[in-house]
Amino acid sequence: MMENAKSRPGLADLILLLGRLLLSLIFLHEGSSLITDIPATLATFEKLGLPALVTFTVIALQIAAGLSVAGGLLCRLGATALGLFCLATALLFHTNFASQNELLHFEKDLAIAGGMFVLAVRGAGSISVDGLLKRQAKGLHPWLIGML
Repeated sequence: MMENAKSRPGLADLILLLGRLLLSLIFLHEGSSLITDIPATLATFEKLGLPALVTFTVIALQIAAGLSVAGGLLCRLGATALGLFCLATALLFHTNFASQNELLHFEKDLAIAGGMFVLAVRGAGSISVDGLLKRQAKGLHPWLIGML
């Protein structure tokens, strides 16, 4: 009976799940919005001087890493990628601090990056694919176990 109580998710795991879902939502929404109108997305990125390869890479990153964080599958890796993406976005596109809107986007990107880096250090928690894999860790490569 004591082992059953230990196997139940605790409050921290529920909060990690909620945090992962909230953090991933913006990337899943943005990635799906970008992919629904490819011609407009390509035109927007082209105006910024970015080639089509970057456009498709950003869409793939937002969707793949967003799903990684939401589901908790290689969550540390997905969170690190999105944290770095947010830092790059803030530093490359939101540095016109004379504009209150740009400053807000800069700060938002920094805050999301911070949350992602905390998640990258902490991991997904037990309510995740990573948590399930950890419980079934026998036979997994030690490198992969370290990523969970």
